[in-house]
Amino acid sequence: MVSHPFSYKVKKQANPVNLESWAKQQLTNPGQHDQVMFIQGGPGRGKSVFCRMFADWVRQHLHPIWTPILIRLRDIHAFEENIENTLSASVQADFAKKDGWLTDPNTRFLFLLDGFDELRMQGRTTGGIEDFLKKVGYYQENCQRNPQLGHRFLVTGRELALQGIVTPRNLERVQIALMDKTLQQQWFSNWGNLVGQDKATGFKKFLQAQHCPERVKELAQEPLLLYLLAAMHRDGKLTDQMFEGTSSINAKILIYQTALDWVLTKQRPEDLNFELTEQQTDDLRRILTEAGLCVTQAGGEWASMTMIEERLKGDDGARELLEKAQKRIGENPLRNALAAFYLRPASGSVVKEGAVEFVHKSFGEFLCALRLKESLEEWTEPRKKGRGFTINHDQLAEEIYDLLGYGRLTPEIVDYLMALLDTSDDFRPVELFERLEDFYLCWCNGEFIDILDETTLPQKTGQKLRKHGVELGQRQVDIAAGLNTMILLLELNRYAEKKNELKDKIDFHPCGKPDTEGFDRQRLLRMISYSNSVEFDNFLITIRRFLRQADLSGANLSWAYLSGADLSGADVSWAYLSWANLSGADLSGADLRSADLSWADLSGADLRSAHLPSADLSGADLRSAGLREANLSGADLREANLRSADLHEANLENIFWDEDTKWANVRGLETAINVPEALKNYLTSS
Repeated sequence: MVSHPFSYKVKKQANPVNLESWAKQQLTNPGQHDQVMFIQGGPGRGKSVFCRMFADWVRQHLHPIWTPILIRLRDIHAFEENIENTLSASVQADFAKKDGWLTDPNTRFLFLLDGFDELRMQGRTTGGIEDFLKKVGYYQENCQRNPQLGHRFLVTGRELALQGIVTPRNLERVQIALMDKTLQQQWFSNWGNLVGQDKATGFKKFLQAQHCPERVKELAQEPLLLYLLAAMHRDGKLTDQMFEGTSSINAKILIYQTALDWVLTKQRPEDLNFELTEQQTDDLRRILTEAGLCVTQAGGEWASMTMIEERLKGDDGARELLEKAQKRIGENPLRNALAAFYLRPASGSVVKEGAVEFVHKSFGEFLCALRLKESLEEWTEPRKKGRGFTINHDQLAEEIYDLLGYGRLTPEIVDYLMALLDTSDDFRPVELFERLEDFYLCWCNGEFIDILDETTLPQKTGQKLRKHGVELGQRQVDIAAGLNTMILLLELNRYAEKKNELKDKIDFHPCGKPDTEGFDRQRLLRMISYSNSVEFDNFLITIRRFLRQADLSGANLSWAYLSGADLSGADVSWAYLSWANLSGADLSGADLRSADLSWADLSGADLRSAHLPSADLSGADLRSAGLREANLSGADLREANLRSADLHEANLENIFWDEDTKWANVRGLETAINVPEALKNYLTSS
């Protein structure tokens, strides 16, 4: 593999450390054996790949002093009370079935527990995960004190998944670092040994050229993407001009599209290496996009071959292509067909035989976005004769549940999807918005799950997914379909804001437009409660990143849990948010005029440049809130807690306050605008 382990660095407190040096320090310094190591992986940096490579490096260089054991946390069926039993059940080897395998003084294991964040995505309870991590921490301390237990633990995951969890006190965190110039130079040297120094030098010059966009250079800091770029450049598929004027997401799409075309035409496996027509190439592309959708629906990591095959049953071209390949090789061609397309056989105790996963998760998300794009375009295809659409109302609802009735759309998939639609000639944004909004309103009214005389669409979808190991009940399917549709509506609304010709035609209000017949100020609050019926913060986890610039004017969100939500630029004017939890929320630039925020928790919220005239903030918790340049004119701050809040250049004209308003350690009052004289005198004398 070109991306040698030494092409990685890990970062502790912003100081990158070579992997070899860090590993030797961690595993040869007895004073650190009481620490649990936690490696944070960033998007696209290949945390799981890193973990496998690290395990292999330990095997090559430190075995038998250390024996690495890689356990994917999602493979653990149950966290038992005794951690030794959990480890024994997770290690699929004969030696782990013997009593005393963990107390052999001649053996030291390095347990690499990969994918903490995947447990959160699977819906494991926070308490159970927290309890497991505590057990790991305690067991690591025991290993330090007991000469018969010299084992070490390394846990990988995304740091965001640790929110709300008390981690062991002996957890040392490091982060996978992006490749710097030194590591890239080492990589270029290895690449030159494989393809020739002339081609390696040419690729290096391509990246260093002045006209190579900075975004492409940034992507080249990620080891797996660096390989894709290098291989395509070697084959003449990357040019100096192709990235000019592209955005970051479009640059990534261009890389993946080019890679997909490159693999289809240059890197096919032997069983598909016959003369392909253009139609057959499209069939191959369809197989891959269906695989991307299946892996995403199954949790983002792997999907069974039977799940992919079932989705391809209705595609005659794909089926004929696979049958043709099967005649040549005499075995299941789908597995071989997928092998060359950045997929590999999946492994682990919970993965049944015949499953695949993507080497690079982002590539799978891109393929999923391609698959969704096809359907979104088909949903608005006009009927050839007469009015209406090729896909009618009932068919549309069935397809929405089929495609979106799972888990959560990720921001990465949505970014890919919107960028792909933007460049498509078959994208009909107004018609798509109207059809999705109609489904959304029907979903809010319970029309799809409240059917009594026949099997519901959520139930059908749940049954189909459960056959392939995706354990979702019909409530979970129904909620997922509705929330994912809401995400698409929010994205279409944001898209239309940038297009003058669409502003008046696409206008999404989750509660309906105020002062119209369809306005229902309680609608969103009901949907939040319904969504949280399967998991306490399900709505927030799903929608949190998609609420920016949303129109929530006049909505009743009293007592809603929206901690950490991205509401930047949102219209929340005249909304009811009393007692709502908005701690840590991004409300920068939001319109909160005349909003009722009484007794709301806004501690740590970002309210920079927020518009708050006449807002009711009485009793609100604004500790450490950022109110820089916020407009608080006429706001009610009686009994509000502004301890350590940032009021630099905020407008405090005609604010209401009283002796119960807490101003301790407030910052920036000296630069605030229109500070009442009475307040100045009060603070001076107090």
